[in-house]
Amino acid sequence: MIDVSLILPTRNEASNIAEAIARAKSVLADVSYEIIVVDDNSPDGTSDIARAIAADDRTVRCVQRVGRRGLASACIEGALAASGRVIAVMDADLQHDETILPKLIAPVLTGDADIAIGTRYVSGGGTEGWSDEREAQSQFATRLTRMLTKTELTDPMSGFFAIRADQFRGLIPKLSGRGFKILLDIVFAASGNLRVHEEPFVFRGRESGESKLDTPTAIQFLMMLYDRVLGHIIPARFALFGAVGSLGVIVHFAVLALVFQGLGTNFLIGQASAVFVAMTFNFFLNNLLTFHDVRLRGWALLKGWVSFSLVCGLGAIANVGVASYLFSEAGVLWTISALAGILVGVVWNYVMSSRFTWGQL
Repeated sequence: MIDVSLILPTRNEASNIAEAIARAKSVLADVSYEIIVVDDNSPDGTSDIARAIAADDRTVRCVQRVGRRGLASACIEGALAASGRVIAVMDADLQHDETILPKLIAPVLTGDADIAIGTRYVSGGGTEGWSDEREAQSQFATRLTRMLTKTELTDPMSGFFAIRADQFRGLIPKLSGRGFKILLDIVFAASGNLRVHEEPFVFRGRESGESKLDTPTAIQFLMMLYDRVLGHIIPARFALFGAVGSLGVIVHFAVLALVFQGLGTNFLIGQASAVFVAMTFNFFLNNLLTFHDVRLRGWALLKGWVSFSLVCGLGAIANVGVASYLFSEAGVLWTISALAGILVGVVWNYVMSSRFTWGQL
């Protein structure tokens, strides 16, 4: 029987993955284990390195994902492929202190805890080499998540933990799988029904490679929080799609004013220019933020833009058709008719672009 399945989610960690595996193996010698590298099709060849290691080491496996991205969903797929009684999750960038892995695993293996979490925010824990700005951002996110989850965890933003495998897999249907904070997702889904053990550790500075923390990733984190609090009313992805559309309206009127009034062209040219720019703006911002986990690249980006433009063109026809029918045939107030047309257009654009542009429905 395998005691521990250690999941190492990766994206462009070619310079770190071999060392991460070696360090993990050195501290797991007293338990039976397997190491599962779940790689999001890294262009730097991370999966090739992991497979080469696995070819000579039966305790190591590599799962390479194509067309899917995100640390949370990678951990979920790793958990579904795991055979151990305990599932541990650790970053492969060498920033997590692998020496505390046995202390995380032990209370879960013995049944004294359902989940054991590495925490930076108790005595003995901390961060190494962080700027004041990065520290402030982390503290703010931690306070926000503690308030929303109503949990006493000192570090709900941690990505370093061990959990009973059956409990993790039992929670998977309730997980959003969004973004990079899988522990937070688990805490939300468990609704306070986990016996928790916390273990301090010092979060190291990155030795090589690039940080994955950027603005789109931060947006994904906020989307997950929104999804857990209000997602049962309006899904998070649809809410962000609508927010991007609202920005697109501002862009539309800005371009219209510039071309029609500023350059003195006729209204038709101004309106056509505004529609083209706003539609393009919406596509690229949605690709970057709303559909960050499946964003398009290369030639797929061009094909996606064409698909999105066609979808939105049909959405505009649906918008006008519904509004005109309600106003002319049903006698509905013009403002209500217009809003109904806009709503139909937005829903159409979201559903059809999700399905045909980003392949998510």
